[in-house]
Amino acid sequence: MDFEPWNALLQTYVNDRGQVNYACWKQEQPSAITRWISTLEWNDPTQNEQLSLWINLYNAFVIEKILPRYPIRSIQPKILGIPNWIAFFQFFYSVDRTAFNQKFSLAQIENEFLRKQFQEPRIHFAIVCASIGCPLLRNEAYFPDRVYQQLEDDANQFIQDPNKVKYDVDRNILYCSKIFKWYRQDFLSVAPSIPAYINPDIPKDAKISYLNYDWSLNQATAN
Repeated sequence: MDFEPWNALLQTYVNDRGQVNYACWKQEQPSAITRWISTLEWNDPTQNEQLSLWINLYNAFVIEKILPRYPIRSIQPKILGIPNWIAFFQFFYSVDRTAFNQKFSLAQIENEFLRKQFQEPRIHFAIVCASIGCPLLRNEAYFPDRVYQQLEDDANQFIQDPNKVKYDVDRNILYCSKIFKWYRQDFLSVAPSIPAYINPDIPKDAKISYLNYDWSLNQATAN
């Protein structure tokens, strides 16, 4: 599978802080993602190819959904200041994305293909729902020959980001992203506790406090 077109788009419109220039992307190449996805063919891909594919597709589908709606402030719309939860969940669960002549939802890719098939918790540091609270969106595609190293780098970057994870030594409190709460069982499949997954040096009796999740759009302004 050819991930180079997707790689080129990311390098053009995503900066090294994971911010997306949606305005330029929409103005210059609004249909490029759809065209790239239409060229993909399912030719008995290897496990590494499938892992790279589904991560790339998830991130591409998110942006493909946002571009027609842009400008927006968040994927979590509000009505009179109150979150529109129906529209929010539709963003993830609507079966409205097309690849390989089939329809998919973001939730299906995440839960059925990535989580169930690979049981790899580091995917939670790679799939990005276009929000500041998410992991940083890589400005490169995931490639089969290095996808696991990319995931390891993503995990390290996320854990070392004080906006996502920080440990208060004096109070023995681990502050961390709600990603560790929502997908707790995934992380506990490879570690005895959330603190142990994040850093084995954190005391076992550390209290966990989950940080507020910022649903603001991960956008960059035009130069």
